[in-house]
Amino acid sequence: MIEIKDLSFRYGKYYTVFDRLNLNLKAGYIYGLLGENGVGKTTLLRMLAGLRFPDEGSIHVMGHEPRRRNAEFLSDVYYLPEVINPVKLSLNEYVKLYAPFYPRFSHEQLAYYISGFGINPVQKIAQSSHGQQKKAMMCFALACNTRLLLMDEPTNGMDIPSKSIFRRLIASTAADDKCIVISTHQVRDLENLIDPIIILEKNRILLNNSVEEITRKLWFGRSPEKSDKDLYREESIGGYNIVGYNDRQEETKMDIEMLFNAAIQNKTLFKRMFIDEQDPSRRSDFADEMQKRLNTDREN
Repeated sequence: MIEIKDLSFRYGKYYTVFDRLNLNLKAGYIYGLLGENGVGKTTLLRMLAGLRFPDEGSIHVMGHEPRRRNAEFLSDVYYLPEVINPVKLSLNEYVKLYAPFYPRFSHEQLAYYISGFGINPVQKIAQSSHGQQKKAMMCFALACNTRLLLMDEPTNGMDIPSKSIFRRLIASTAADDKCIVISTHQVRDLENLIDPIIILEKNRILLNNSVEEITRKLWFGRSPEKSDKDLYREESIGGYNIVGYNDRQEETKMDIEMLFNAAIQNKTLFKRMFIDEQDPSRRSDFADEMQKRLNTDREN
């Protein structure tokens, strides 16, 4: 679906956002794109949509180069930005004007999404609250049925009931031929929805793995005491919430916020555990190192 190879991008001469970034995304998944402020999440989404262009390297989406912005590509990609520009049309008027550009647009699905969010389709979108504007444009985006849907901070400005509806609607649109990429800081809102998880760091990927792959290597849980073996911990009532090595191969439930904090605190280690291990030339060395660590832990 998406193949990014040796991607480099800079703002001006001195601010490098990406330096030889490599990333592959497949159809049939809802990807969560996480990262600290300024690492390039929005820039990456805009490049996938063909709104910004690489300085070096290549991006291919469904066999197309986004920078060429040909009609076939644009009709099968929808990018929903974090900030919605004021639309001086009602949703019905907007649909009449723009739906013809999307061959798989479904008016039946649109009606379902409008009903779910409680949108008034005859009210001018710009006259609504920020949250209602976002929900109106989200209804349109989902109804377009594009094979690639890119969403930047979609739950910002939504109340709790709306976030629940959003999760339900997104899950209902998932299909084997679609790829959904959601960039978010509101990780708790999407914890049971996004899989795989991508954690982006300046100039590199720290993680691009499924929840199953993550929990196979990492242990999530509580302990009454802290340990030097903890990769990340947060003090809580009666003990600590912990992310550690899953050396006993126990099945635990991933905490996405804890995962993110652990990755940011152990950037080099996470890259070696999850990204470098996928490189056959580095896998054996890392496996040997981890086995020595586990053997030492057992002896102690």
